Amino acid sequence: MRVRLRPRLRRASLGALTLGTLALTAAACGSSSSSSSSSSSSAPAAPSQITVGTTYASSGEYATSSIPELDGLKLWVSLENAKGGVYVGAYHKRIPVKLIALNDQSNPSTAGVLTNQLITQDKVNILVADFGSVLTAPAVSIAQAHHYLLFDQSGTGIPFFTPGNPYIVLCDLPVSSIWPDPLANFIISKHINNVAIVYGGNDFDGSQAETLKAKLTAAHVSLAAYEEVPTSTTSYSTIISSLAAKKPGAVLELGYQPNDTAFLQQLESSGDHFPMVFTVFPGQLLSLFESQLGKTGLQYTYTYGTNFYNTYNSVTEGLTTSAFMAKLQSTYPSAVNTLGLLGYNTGLVVEAALRHATSLSQLALRNALTSVSGNLTTVDGTFQINSEGAQTGELLPLAQLFPGSGNTVALKPVTSPAPNPVSAVYPAP
Repeated sequence: MRVRLRPRLRRASLGALTLGTLALTAAACGSSSSSSSSSSSSAPAAPSQITVGTTYASSGEYATSSIPELDGLKLWVSLENAKGGVYVGAYHKRIPVKLIALNDQSNPSTAGVLTNQLITQDKVNILVADFGSVLTAPAVSIAQAHHYLLFDQSGTGIPFFTPGNPYIVLCDLPVSSIWPDPLANFIISKHINNVAIVYGGNDFDGSQAETLKAKLTAAHVSLAAYEEVPTSTTSYSTIISSLAAKKPGAVLELGYQPNDTAFLQQLESSGDHFPMVFTVFPGQLLSLFESQLGKTGLQYTYTYGTNFYNTYNSVTEGLTTSAFMAKLQSTYPSAVNTLGLLGYNTGLVVEAALRHATSLSQLALRNALTSVSGNLTTVDGTFQINSEGAQTGELLPLAQLFPGSGNTVALKPVTSPAPNPVSAVYPAP
């Protein structure tokens, strides 16, 4: 199953597949109603297919994360269509799924235009955001304005979730303000002082930085630096040199994959050494980072662990961990990473919404997810949302990268909520 690329602002459509063949192509309409119930005497006929619309980035700075996330969602579509479609509780039957994927090329403005197209022209039943907070941000306000529920895959920025907006649900990762809790607790427990924080100027990184600053200063941990840099930053040599002069006990660089790669490469080439270095994305795209930096550039670095490294033998929706890994490896081997898992999990959240909703209205889908919150367990852990749609389950431990065989490293959790954390090595050799 492939997404065919066409010129910008035109549709790249992934048809509904059933055992590898194209299913019906008539689009289902009428999904934008905000009512959560319908009259039994005038109940609409079941649609011929469920249309799922999303944006993705085939190029640009977010492509390395967006493409595997899309592949994970595509895997879910193919698995459901192999059963005859996804089960829709409102109609008591399975209905084939059609995925419409539009290429935003890592451009937030384009993502906004394409999101509007999915709603107003394609009239999709299910609206799914692209990867990360930068590309999700434009979709949040557009979805709210059209009263469309946004299935937010990995846009974890705090500003997205407000009391007056019921049209967003964070599917696959906890809201970013709680990501750093294990990191802050680790620093405090190790009595590490003089901590340097360098973070990207976006909702995702900014939320983490604010949490760290608040927790560390409350524990009387001094900050050697607290510096915001543009999200597009790829030159860190001057920053690294300035930090080295301050002799920090830990350096925390909060960015996206291109930021983390550039920072770690330039740190290695600088010859400077810090007792602790933390970056965000090696835990999500470990194979990519190993190919870019190798063992010497990664060993003893800290990162976030994810549920990709946990094993779930009992789930309430979808495949177990071992079955999922086998399917992903055989179908989309380049997506065997955390982002591939997140995309597949988005599909499972959509599946749960469709199974439990009383209709295909957008608020019925939202109410269905509220009803399963805390009771839905997948390969990504326990799905749990608050009243604003922010994810408070699927928590991430702090992990460290230990030297492995050859030119590889091994990611091992060093804090809870991992079931069996190992002892961290601090200071780094």
